[in-house]
Amino acid sequence: MILNNFIVFEGIDGAGTTTQIKKLAERFPKEKVFVTAEPTSNETGLFLRKMLKGDFSVDERTAAYLFAADRCEHIYGKDGIANQISNNKIVISDRYFFSSLAYQSVSCGKELPYLLNSQFPLPQILFYFKINPEVSLKRVLSRSENTEIYEKIEFQKRTAALYDAVINEYATTSKGEGMKIITINAEEDIDKTILAVKKEVENIRRIMR
Repeated sequence: MILNNFIVFEGIDGAGTTTQIKKLAERFPKEKVFVTAEPTSNETGLFLRKMLKGDFSVDERTAAYLFAADRCEHIYGKDGIANQISNNKIVISDRYFFSSLAYQSVSCGKELPYLLNSQFPLPQILFYFKINPEVSLKRVLSRSENTEIYEKIEFQKRTAALYDAVINEYATTSKGEGMKIITINAEEDIDKTILAVKKEVENIRRIMR
């Protein structure tokens, strides 16, 4: 199932998705766009954000369930993505279930994340920001000394490889049928990346009319 008017940005930490989402949102009238992120700002999402900061730890399988629960509420809860779309808004999300298929597959294997996320709808557009983990981690460290639990070079390398595999799987099999995937070279300087996204945005606006 495809959720029309739903755009997702994916990539490892430091890939620049948050910056680009702000730029993309500016291309649409404010009353027509809803910008969101995962983990969300609801109670489950806030719990996950504290976990990611290292305030406490849970079993990796528990984390996989929590990310999926947060996502379910994100999609179907009051004022969630489905509701926003039904109100004729374009929804732009920083991260979606593709993140779980990469990150949680590193920490607890592929089977559980794929099972928990198998019933979520696909976005209409998926931007994948591809970047060398060493480059992305340098960006993360340059903006803050306080890193999250997954922001370690070996973990990010494994996550990047799984991200590539996940995106390729959805691009080349029936799993991704109906979803447009746009891969962006996130190692370019920010101005070049913005231009690349803008070029695709004009196509998106035509698709979404």
